[in-house]
Amino acid sequence: QVQLVESGGGLVQPGGSLRLSCVASGSIFSIDDMAWYRTGPENARELVARITSGGSTNYADFVKGRFTISRDNANNAVYLQMNSLKPEDTTVYYCHSNLRSRSDGTATAYWGHGTMVTVSS
Repeated sequence: QVQLVESGGGLVQPGGSLRLSCVASGSIFSIDDMAWYRTGPENARELVARITSGGSTNYADFVKGRFTISRDNANNAVYLQMNSLKPEDTTVYYCHSNLRSRSDGTATAYWGHGTMVTVSS
């Protein structure tokens, strides 16, 4: 069974940094894009950053210049380096990936269970 497991969340002061990690495990054939989402207004999940299989990235306006997404294809991992954190960044962050399992050649969306980030003094 394919799983995405996040780690790295926690409590940090405003202006501080955190590095979130997400590792995909299971019978994976290939991974297309990987992304980080977070719970936003109205409890909807909003895109924070995305990285494609080719390494192209895109970011939400509210994190540009502060967050950096990267991936380690050899380890099926994606990371989110969060700098200059603000109290408004406080929420649950979720790992997301479109990948292909060895039992199914079509791309399928998977979600992690989330990791809490709290930015407070």
